[in-house]
Amino acid sequence: MPSSTVVLIGRILLSIIFILAGFGKFTGLAGTAGYFGSMGLPMPMVTAVVVALVELVGGLAILLGFFTRPASYLLAAFCLATAFVAHFDFADQMQMINFQKNLAMAGGFLVLAAFGPGALSVDARRA
Repeated sequence: MPSSTVVLIGRILLSIIFILAGFGKFTGLAGTAGYFGSMGLPMPMVTAVVVALVELVGGLAILLGFFTRPASYLLAAFCLATAFVAHFDFADQMQMINFQKNLAMAGGFLVLAAFGPGALSVDARRA
């Protein structure tokens, strides 16, 4: 399988969770804001909108390979932040797994930022 196809598959797999999560947050914004408020996050509705935008727009950017490097750095930072803010309870096995998942996704985004989106991307077509 050509490496450009492998990179495309990797981008699809990395992006799916963010596109679905961002869309889900937008369609249930009040519930998301309520959850964020219960976690003690500031301005829960504003935070919910910002998080939904980062996830949905960032996920779509990765999927399409559009502004891939900035989107990858943004989502890597987002994954690290959410790991420490939302999943730092190591007494809870599920939170520990989610913490490690976020670290792994951040690593994937850093690799994508370093090596680029591959030939099958909007960025490659624009170059």
